[in-house]
Amino acid sequence: MLEFYNVSKSFWTGKGRKVILHEASFRVELGHSVGILAPNGTGKTTIINMMAGLEKPDEGTITRTCRVSFPLGFMGGINHRHTATENARYIARLYQLDPDEVEAFCRWLCDIGDYFDMAVGTYSQGMRSRFAFALMLAIEFDLYLVDEGMPATTDVKFNKRAGAILKERLEDATVLIVSHQAETLEKYCKSAAVLRDGKLQFFDSLEEAKALYDYETQS
Repeated sequence: MLEFYNVSKSFWTGKGRKVILHEASFRVELGHSVGILAPNGTGKTTIINMMAGLEKPDEGTITRTCRVSFPLGFMGGINHRHTATENARYIARLYQLDPDEVEAFCRWLCDIGDYFDMAVGTYSQGMRSRFAFALMLAIEFDLYLVDEGMPATTDVKFNKRAGAILKERLEDATVLIVSHQAETLEKYCKSAAVLRDGKLQFFDSLEEAKALYDYETQS
């Protein structure tokens, strides 16, 4: 379970305070994937980061009683001065997993040869994305957080292999997707919420949420 209780978050823009969330309370139960529809610039990434524990709320509490993923594609936990081997083994220890197994899985999935034993900072953007995605797939989470859409790289072969693994994982896991497009939510979510002016309004069906979202964004 992931629960927000009276959570508020805002930022000072230099001209005024931008409210991301105001006293938001909701619960995501395992087995019930949920989407959040929000226009660009309203704080989607901030909300995802708070769910993952990467950012703290100004007020309120966030409770996690399950294993929550870092946002898919997130690279903030990777040290670019260290090799992929060192990073993979370090992350494995953080999650109390076997470092040998995590390293072997990432090495196999990335398929970047000797680069795996070089500093991540020497990688191309595509190689870094492959490694970040592989790290996420090396850990089995109860709740997966997705910002905008499933990550992909420019490598077709990697996308096919990683996509097959992710699809299998998501069959037994819960997904929370935040996006500005309802189409992104349709594959995984049956219910959704709409974010507007710091308020989250939840609906039992994605269709209801989409109807309000389309009306508000077009008005």
